[in-house]
Amino acid sequence: MGKIKINGHGHILPEPHQIPKFMKDKKLFWVDEDRKFMRQGESWSRPITDASFFFDEKLIWMERYNIDHAVMLNLSQVYCNGWDQQDASDAIRWQNDFNASVQERRPDKFTSGFVVQPLYIEDALKEIERCVTELNMNLLCLPSHFLNKEGEWLSVADESVVPIFELANHYKLAIEIHPYDGQKMVKLKDEFWRFHLVWMMAQTADTLHFFSLRDFANRFPNVRTCFAHGCMLGQANYGRRLQGFDGRPDLFEGSQDPRCSLGHPNIFFDTLVHDSYTLQLLKTRVGSNQIVAGLDDPYPLGEMEGVRNSYPGRVIDFAVEVDILNQQEADNIWHGNVLRWLGKESL
Repeated sequence: MGKIKINGHGHILPEPHQIPKFMKDKKLFWVDEDRKFMRQGESWSRPITDASFFFDEKLIWMERYNIDHAVMLNLSQVYCNGWDQQDASDAIRWQNDFNASVQERRPDKFTSGFVVQPLYIEDALKEIERCVTELNMNLLCLPSHFLNKEGEWLSVADESVVPIFELANHYKLAIEIHPYDGQKMVKLKDEFWRFHLVWMMAQTADTLHFFSLRDFANRFPNVRTCFAHGCMLGQANYGRRLQGFDGRPDLFEGSQDPRCSLGHPNIFFDTLVHDSYTLQLLKTRVGSNQIVAGLDDPYPLGEMEGVRNSYPGRVIDFAVEVDILNQQEADNIWHGNVLRWLGKESL
């Protein structure tokens, strides 16, 4: 039997008929009947570029690439930033019920995450209770940033979000922090995919900055947090953050030295960094034990076949080929490290 492979960062879409009517009527989110586009609002759309966005085809795709199990994160389009309370509550409940159904149908193949909106803190706490106790889910998905009631964008590692982390700590949850909505935060023209290629990296780096300074990893010791896309900029700008912390202590009163969270056993990063030399920096910064396999499938920014030389696992394979990782480290990234992040002994 070969080594077990767990993909720690994947996505799945509902079939068009699985999306309730109110979602399309209110233009919150829907999928065209021909499954060619997902849509939101008056004009947003994204092509559905691979059949493995859907349940049955996802299983076929996983078998083709010898992926034994996969973590299905929530849809970023349903973070509900800027939505009114009732729409956010209804959409989030639907999203979480759908993800729970994926896990329930094939628990041998899927572990599903659930999402909450930090603005509506009481609703979020109730939804965490429901998802954990009724839906048997233990992976909380959070946006890197959210819009508060004053219309300000805050990192999810904000003191106002502490009740969510306290409840997650009580239930010993895994957390995934994933960026989105960059074009709403930054006043730049949306062209050349800049918000996915550049600003998403800045969003995760920003939240790692606050996560470290506010010492969340030690304040909530039962929580294991993974940052999406390797938190690439967060690795590259580590030295600059230290320089700032040391050089302007007046700006950091009451905060924790970022050095104290570097390589912390409860902070993980996925491998979706697109090149093995960035993965090498990630390994140097935090150690291979804190890295989990993440493909971000089936998006074209994920490790997907048909995108030039890409295929699922390419970055890990090449890192082994050029001696950035040894085979045991690679095997742990695919399996043991993912289990530690999820807080499971096996799947």
